[in-house]
Amino acid sequence: MIAVEIRAPGSADVLVPTERPRPAVTADNVLIKVRAAGVNYPDVMQRSGKYPPPPGASDLPGLEVAGTIEDIGSNVHQWKVGDDVCALVPGGGYAEFCTTPAVQCLPIPKGMDFIHAAGIPETAFTVWTNLFERGRLAKGETVLVHGGTSGIGTTAIQFAHALGARVFATAGSAEKCEACLTFGADRAFNYKEVDFVLACKEASGGQGVDVVLDIVGGDYFQRNIDALASEGRLVMIGQLGGWKSHVNTTPIMLKRLTITGSTLRLRPVADKAAIARGLREHIWPLYESGAIRVPVYATFPLAEAAESHRVMEGRNHIGKLILIV
Repeated sequence: MIAVEIRAPGSADVLVPTERPRPAVTADNVLIKVRAAGVNYPDVMQRSGKYPPPPGASDLPGLEVAGTIEDIGSNVHQWKVGDDVCALVPGGGYAEFCTTPAVQCLPIPKGMDFIHAAGIPETAFTVWTNLFERGRLAKGETVLVHGGTSGIGTTAIQFAHALGARVFATAGSAEKCEACLTFGADRAFNYKEVDFVLACKEASGGQGVDVVLDIVGGDYFQRNIDALASEGRLVMIGQLGGWKSHVNTTPIMLKRLTITGSTLRLRPVADKAAIARGLREHIWPLYESGAIRVPVYATFPLAEAAESHRVMEGRNHIGKLILIV
């Protein structure tokens, strides 16, 4: 098969097409003939040498795909050869074929094509488990989503809005703030021009927000704490701004805050299976009704994966970047 491998840690130029053996399917896995694969920031981190794949995972980048099941393992009974699925994969998505545990597959939402379906799994799994399971976001509460036009951001805004929460978002330009509003945000703040802590307090009548979903870290940590209301929850899922913070912990105690976070790739398969069940029950009907959409910013042939990473690192895109296989 044709795959895109990381020749050595480095810039986007280290992503090169190559020939690899087709992966063998094991008892609990399925083999997927990939039609499209999503590009995500963890792929950039892996390419840079900062996010190595877990033991036993493919060294190829790519954490989400859509395609057709080509083969199934002996323990797989919920899928059959020929089924069209989108799937969270442990690695190896930048290829013509990849394997993944069967429980990490979901049916492609009715009416959706492979390209858009490939943009669902990584962000949907991440947002569902962090915002609604760890962050306990409830109908009628207010959430602040940082990076509102990223894949995570556009997904989080739409999920929260569709399930009855009030949504604030940050973004880095007027155009991006306007896009956040089209995805369902009630307010969007240009972090280059506005202090989002003050903006959240003003927009919430001085109370602050109930949940913050943060991909930034660094000096945002203290500001997120300051933006939270009493009993608020800070959920950390990224460190684009760095992994160190100097924090005044007093507000954590005074406001009885909860601080949590997670990474998805290292979690056990059983955890991911539970997340998939939650998505199937609560979110899939919203995709199929059109209440939630997958905003695809650009597509690239598999062999041009390096260009997709350049666009990702430029941070000017709104929504998802997809490789067509």
